Amino acid sequence: MKQAVLKNALNVIGIIAVALGILGIFLPLLPTTPFLLLASACFARGSERLHRWLLGNKLLGTAIRDFEQGKGMPRKAKIMALVLLWVSLAFSMFQVRSMPLVALLATVGAGVTAYLLLFVPTKVGADR
Repeated sequence: MKQAVLKNALNVIGIIAVALGILGIFLPLLPTTPFLLLASACFARGSERLHRWLLGNKLLGTAIRDFEQGKGMPRKAKIMALVLLWVSLAFSMFQVRSMPLVALLATVGAGVTAYLLLFVPTKVGADR
């Protein structure tokens, strides 16, 4: 009984994480990858069927599998992610015009940039 409740809770969290990850594709500063990785971890423990669905998804599956296997991201994907990150941050910084918030946004951007460049491997031989 307890295990069924836990699996259901993990599946609900995973579904919410997928929804937030998809929203993150379109909304600046809402991260996509961490939510999708959370969903993958939840589904791996909650539902083999949902986990297979996520990893087999045409749009999201390859990136999640590659990240989980330590293969990293293709160079073009890294460049696109960083360009979109800084464009959305610049837009946000211009809109808020508050130095403490601008500093916070810049710090978040610098942290994400450092993480992508220093800790996420660049996938060799992939240009997608």
